[in-house]
Amino acid sequence: MISSTQFPPDHLSPAERIIVPLDVATEEAAIALINQLPKVTFWKVGLELFVSCGPSILNILKSRQKRIFLDLKLHDIPNTVAGACRAAARYGVDLLTIHATAGRPALQAAQAAIAVGAQEAGLSPPALIAITVLTSLSSRELAFDLKIPLELSEYVLHMALLAQRSGLNGAVCSPQEVEQLRQVCGESFLLVCPGVRPLGSGVGDQRRSLTPAAARQLGADYLVIGRPITAVADPSAAFEQICQELAAAP
Repeated sequence: MISSTQFPPDHLSPAERIIVPLDVATEEAAIALINQLPKVTFWKVGLELFVSCGPSILNILKSRQKRIFLDLKLHDIPNTVAGACRAAARYGVDLLTIHATAGRPALQAAQAAIAVGAQEAGLSPPALIAITVLTSLSSRELAFDLKIPLELSEYVLHMALLAQRSGLNGAVCSPQEVEQLRQVCGESFLLVCPGVRPLGSGVGDQRRSLTPAAARQLGADYLVIGRPITAVADPSAAFEQICQELAAAP
């Protein structure tokens, strides 16, 4: 299990720093992907798969001694997110996400509820990390669609600091903001970066992307890498190639 006492995870190998999303619609498809990538140690379960098959996929991953990033991106009133976090902590997952825009009372309630849920289940609590700004959003969309007057990087930092001051363990940010967050929030604040794309990969719906090696060099603890691994002809070879690139990076 990840816990706040294990930050920063300097001892991890390149393979252990890569989180692969199980972005599939069924438990059968998820198991097939897990079987294709036996060397992956950390899997992300998002909304689609969790809504589709519930906690059974978490039990499958735990039975294989895999680490789990339960990426539900909770966003609701304090009482509701607290109840959800209390329940999620009983699953024995390692990471859990909540939107920083839920606000300080909700973030604090969620963090407290995680401790209670984990204690009730006799488990270590998962690390609660805040979504700052979705990597699918651009500066223009932030300003014109959401009417947020701050520069994107400034808003990401504001959200990360709100999470840190509310007692959360870390934040999710794009690789393009990770250097600033590492400098300001310190080494013990966990930074998870989606939107990571190896050279030659299409960016898809990711607007703020960097390569795995660049993201790691700038201070990312974990890299969420999906389609460049899961949507190619040989996922295992793609995973190995990214691990090699990370190992060779200065």
